[in-house]
Amino acid sequence: MPLPRILSGSFTVLLLASPSVAWADGEVVLAAIETNRTEFVPADFAQYSPVTALDMVSRIPGFAIQSDDSGNRGFGQARGNVLIDGQRVSSKSNGAEAALGRIAPARVVRIEVLDGNQTDIPGLSGMVVNVVTDGKGTLDGSWRWKSRIRENLPPSFDELNLTLSGADGALSWTFEADSSPGRGANAGWRDIRDGAGAIIERRDEDMTIVEDNVTLSGSLAWKPVSGTVANLTASAASSEFNQKQISKTFPAGGPEGRRFFFSSEDEWNGELGGDIEFDAGPGRLKFIGLSRYEHSPFSDYFSQGNLDGTNAFEQRFLQTVDEGEQILRSEYALSTGKGRDWQVSIEGAFNFLEAETSLLEAAGGGPLTEVPLDLSNSRVEERRAEMIFTHGRQLTPKLSLQVSAGAEYSELSQTGDAENKRAFTRPKGQASLSWQQSDTLKLVTKVERRVGQLDFFDFISSVNIEQDIGSGGNPEIVPNQSWRLNLEAQKDFKAWGATTTRLIFVELEDVVDEVPIGTGSGPGNIDTGSLFGIETESTLKLSKLGFTGAELTFNGSYYDTEVEDPLTGTQRSINYHTIYDYSVELRQDIPGTDWAWGAEIEGYKSEPGYQLNQVSLNSNEPAFALAYVQNKDVAGMTATFTLGNLFNQRDKTWRAVYAPDRNGTLVRSEKFARGFGPIVTFELKGTF
Repeated sequence: MPLPRILSGSFTVLLLASPSVAWADGEVVLAAIETNRTEFVPADFAQYSPVTALDMVSRIPGFAIQSDDSGNRGFGQARGNVLIDGQRVSSKSNGAEAALGRIAPARVVRIEVLDGNQTDIPGLSGMVVNVVTDGKGTLDGSWRWKSRIRENLPPSFDELNLTLSGADGALSWTFEADSSPGRGANAGWRDIRDGAGAIIERRDEDMTIVEDNVTLSGSLAWKPVSGTVANLTASAASSEFNQKQISKTFPAGGPEGRRFFFSSEDEWNGELGGDIEFDAGPGRLKFIGLSRYEHSPFSDYFSQGNLDGTNAFEQRFLQTVDEGEQILRSEYALSTGKGRDWQVSIEGAFNFLEAETSLLEAAGGGPLTEVPLDLSNSRVEERRAEMIFTHGRQLTPKLSLQVSAGAEYSELSQTGDAENKRAFTRPKGQASLSWQQSDTLKLVTKVERRVGQLDFFDFISSVNIEQDIGSGGNPEIVPNQSWRLNLEAQKDFKAWGATTTRLIFVELEDVVDEVPIGTGSGPGNIDTGSLFGIETESTLKLSKLGFTGAELTFNGSYYDTEVEDPLTGTQRSINYHTIYDYSVELRQDIPGTDWAWGAEIEGYKSEPGYQLNQVSLNSNEPAFALAYVQNKDVAGMTATFTLGNLFNQRDKTWRAVYAPDRNGTLVRSEKFARGFGPIVTFELKGTF
């Protein structure tokens, strides 16, 4: 039967008192444990004219969607914070955010904002959104078309998205076709100086990027009245990436020259995931499976030479990479009383990466000949198994606890240019305590022992031929481990908006960073490190200030990291780690009209990257800003015109090179700041 609702302003507060996951009238009900939760109904989002459930969830005050696939290991440590009909989506790249984009607003009954401790899903804590759908059998769809115009690039008119969804009794389905082209360009001067600061060369550079991405995805769900729940998700995608850079070179006291760099990747990938859940004895048994595969051939070409025919040089770097992941997971959950839930989970996973690589060079106009490159042709595999026990308990009407503990066993092996096999056993788990201090304030504390996911590319040597930088593979690298403490506050300001803010403290072991390897450098492990972070998602409603229909949203983060440099022995930041990022949007839906307008500003700053003999940093300054105007009823469609890069943001890079390494003398530095001009977009979207 429908859950009771107590209206309060523009949202609803529920007081629920039933445990774990229940089944009622053919609908999965994520019941809570005597804890307030906020509920939104479709009418709360009408002012935004949403065409998908994703548009609705993106407008929840004080909430930001976390990716299902952020480099975590398997499903057990997934970080997604969105549920659909009380369940996680059994997918990674085709996860909850993609699934929300295939759900029509007409199918949304309500959106619940609850505490992760209210679920029996290990790893979920803090603010979690559960989108409840009606499962009706009507055919619904949405569409979106966008055009884009930029300087120095042909306009793009093929950004398209189409979604369909429907149901027939207990069976429901969704489908999405998406074309997302990417275009980029910048141009400007690069200054190269010697160690004393004197100009030794100037380059007039022009870079363009053309990328085309096409994705097909969909899902099937079966929910008979018996209580069995089965889901199947699938996606297939292709991506073509091409980058070109042409440089006119003007060395001090030397002849004018040219440099040419071209890089391409033609990737395709696919993913298939599924799950089935049913009653088994006193509890519920669930099986989850996932398989994905990616094929990525890369090709880089570089040439340079003077206009008088001297100093001719060519390089070609070719690499074909195949990657895959298979996961099989089972979960058994039961409730032993009001506010007492138990779960045991077992997960097995297999990951692999196989690379075939070649580097060729030619000097003085001669033929290309292959150059040996150690650890560039290899296959890396990991076989992993874990078992986790989880217990959730309602300690008081306003205090809940979730505790999980277990261990994982993994085998890492490498064949080809390196032969190596290692095995590890590592403990993992977490404890999360949630306190509903008042109707408008919730405090969540989480302590976690986490094992990181290795990037298998770290085992393989590679070369950036445009920058003349090599990175050696490391067959001895191991995953990082960490103790993490999160302190989160969720404050509801009612008609004024909401905010979620968290403090993060991390003690790291085996930090993956750049370390000396032989006579060069590459990814490796630093014994210890630390991280402190602040993250917030905040929304301020401005109607009470007389700015009717307006709101200000702010999402931002700040991080401070520290490790001991393995070369110099001094303290420094983790390579290229984010220092801060933020996005601010002011939007007004003009009352009594179909018009809306808004402006956004976003920016970020990262730490430098440290290699054996150099330090470099890429940045974009000043902040990126855009303004838009929107009409929500143009023959039943929503039309948006946007003008971007209002502050004339530029792509910036600097690099300092030392001899013989960073302990030595500065011998070369280079810097550029390239502009890319305004960006104009026009978008139409609608439903059917």
